[in-house]
Amino acid sequence: MNRTNPRRYDSPLRQEMAGRTRDAVLAAATRLFVQRGWSGTSMRDVAAEAGCAIETVYSSVGNKRALLKVALDIAVVGDDDPVPLLDRAEFRAIGQGGLAERAAATGRFTAWIFRRTAHLDRVLAHGASNDAELAELLAKNHADHRDSVEALATALARRPVTATEIDGLTAVLSNEVYLRLTEGSGWSDQHYETWVAETVVRLLDLSEE
Repeated sequence: MNRTNPRRYDSPLRQEMAGRTRDAVLAAATRLFVQRGWSGTSMRDVAAEAGCAIETVYSSVGNKRALLKVALDIAVVGDDDPVPLLDRAEFRAIGQGGLAERAAATGRFTAWIFRRTAHLDRVLAHGASNDAELAELLAKNHADHRDSVEALATALARRPVTATEIDGLTAVLSNEVYLRLTEGSGWSDQHYETWVAETVVRLLDLSEE
C-alpha cells in the first residue's frame, strides 16, 4: 500500500453534500430568526430545524452570530454566489433607459432586497441592543447600505449626488420603512415599488433628459 499519497476525501460529491448541509442550516436559521427573533432562537433549535447535529451547525457555518451575519449577507443578493451587489443585473438596470425606466428599476431593486432582508435586519437590531459584536455588525451594515444608496442614486440621476440627498434617500429606502408600509399599512410590493419610483424622482428633483 502506498502511504505517501493518502486517499483524499474532498471529492466533489462530499463537497456537494457539505454545501447542501450548509444551505439547510442557513435556511433553518433564517426561518427561526424571523419567527422567533434573536433571543428566541438557539443553536439547538437551528440544528433540530435543519435535521442535523448541533456540532454540524458550528462546523458548517459557525456560532449564532455567524449564522445571522451569513443569513443577512445571502439575503441581500438572494444567493451565495460571489457576485457583488453592484454587479448584479438588478442593480445595473437602474442606470439603463429613460428616467421612467430607471426609476421603476429602482423600485424593483429595493423591493427585491427588502423583502428578504427587512425581517432579518430587525432581528439584528434587537440583538445589537445587548451584544457589542452585533452592534458593530449593525453599524457596518448601515454604512454599507448608505454606500449602496449613493451608488444607486448616482446611477439613477446620472450626476453626482449631494450628501443631503444621500442621507434623505438612505432614510427613505430602508428596511424599517419597507416594513412600516408593507406590514404596517398593508401595501403590496407593487404599491411599494411604484411609491419608491415616484419618491426618488422627487427627492432628487429629476426630470426627463
